Parts: sequence; C-alpha cells; structure tokens
Amino acid sequence: MTKYNHQKSNIHKPFRLRLPGFIVTEEIGLGDVIKHTTYKLGIQACSSCEKRVKTLNSWMIFSSKRTIK
Repeated sequence: MTKYNHQKSNIHKPFRLRLPGFIVTEEIGLGDVIKHTTYKLGIQACSSCEKRVKTLNSWMIFSSKRTIK
C-alpha cells in the first residue's frame, strides 16, 4: 500500500478591512496594531511575541485603499 503525504496548505490570503479615515499611508496588520498598543501601554514583550505578531498579521490587514479583485 502506498503512503501519500497529505499536507495542509497554511498559505491563505488575510482578511482585509478597509479603514480609510484612520490609515493613510500603508497597510498594517492586526499583530502590528497590538504590538504598538502594548508597547505604548508599557507592557513588556515576551519571547513568543514576534510569532504571535506574524500569525495575527496573516489573519487580518487594515488598509486605506480599495483592493482590486
């Protein structure tokens, strides 16, 4: 019997939320928003914060411009 290696693809497009009045220059991910907010509040970053930032950025991106489909 032949074994097949079925791997799930973790590559997907993040959900884009358009906020034209708040974001003017570039796109920003959800993880970056949380990272900047906690930094401004004085919360120390833990060792797994960068991994969390990358994961959240892959889920949602805030943008000021409309995306072409």
